[in-house]
Amino acid sequence: MEARHLRYALALAEHEHFGRAAGALGIAQPPLSKQIADLEREVGTRLFDRTRRGVFPTAAGAAFLSRARRALDEITAASVDAARAARGETGRLRLGFIASALLEPLPDVLGRFGRERPDVRLELREMATSRSTAALVAGELDVSIGLGRPRGVGAEQLVSVPVGHDHLVAVVSGTHPYAGQSSVDVDQLRRQPLIVAPGEDEPAVVTALRTLLGKDSPALSGATVARDIHTIIGLAACGVGVGLGPSRMLAAPRRGTWFCEVTPRTPLPDLVLSFTARDRSPALDAFLDVIRTNCPDVGAALDHRLGPPESQAEADRDAPLPDCRMSGER
Repeated sequence: MEARHLRYALALAEHEHFGRAAGALGIAQPPLSKQIADLEREVGTRLFDRTRRGVFPTAAGAAFLSRARRALDEITAASVDAARAARGETGRLRLGFIASALLEPLPDVLGRFGRERPDVRLELREMATSRSTAALVAGELDVSIGLGRPRGVGAEQLVSVPVGHDHLVAVVSGTHPYAGQSSVDVDQLRRQPLIVAPGEDEPAVVTALRTLLGKDSPALSGATVARDIHTIIGLAACGVGVGLGPSRMLAAPRRGTWFCEVTPRTPLPDLVLSFTARDRSPALDAFLDVIRTNCPDVGAALDHRLGPPESQAEADRDAPLPDCRMSGER
């Protein structure tokens, strides 16, 4: 039994005449009569009474047609659902991100994605970069935004492009001696209690701090550890010490705090979008399209990275660093 048999039976029930039903279906009458007879043999009972007044469903036919109509509706719905899923209009997207990505670029990206793909189920997980990389490799995430290019086992499987640049800034309470200064230097930082990200979560950031302050710096070894930028800012506001973090913190000013540039200017690891190219889903492709629209330079890097497989290694080396600046960056 095929879907066309159901359509033929429903058309015959509607028009109550083989000739009219055949005309509506765009086929000749003899093939329609044969298909209905074949259907009745398969079902094992007569579905239509052929009379001089017309062709009418039997009791068995009425029961069959009720189910047939629902079956065809389900087939149509299945086709629509499949097409929507293939276009990335439905499905699931699992995104891991560090907290600072909520300053830039996630607000605009997630807002636009939600408007354009309201039926895609978003699963958002705040995660340290090291954990999101492991989750990507394990297939537990579709995409992540973290600091620096992914490292560790399986990281070579990932496609990564920068989506933002940062440099180091300091934040202090409004009553701190450094409040009101435009900048602080390395010697000043070495003499202060510091608030920094944990090395096991954000190793690339801690590596940059060790380069700046010294590998065995007492200020670093005795620093208070905070897992996200909002905690760093909050602890600084409480007078715990000098918070050190990415310049995107400037987009989250808090009453009672003061931001200072750090001299010499110290670049921090780029904010990086990563995913596994071979496992891309239509929902992920739709998300990447929103990234392309919101940040064309990142889109150009994505297009470069997602070229023919034989060019991937070369693309990885030569991809230009996009300049998608964060609001408030100085």
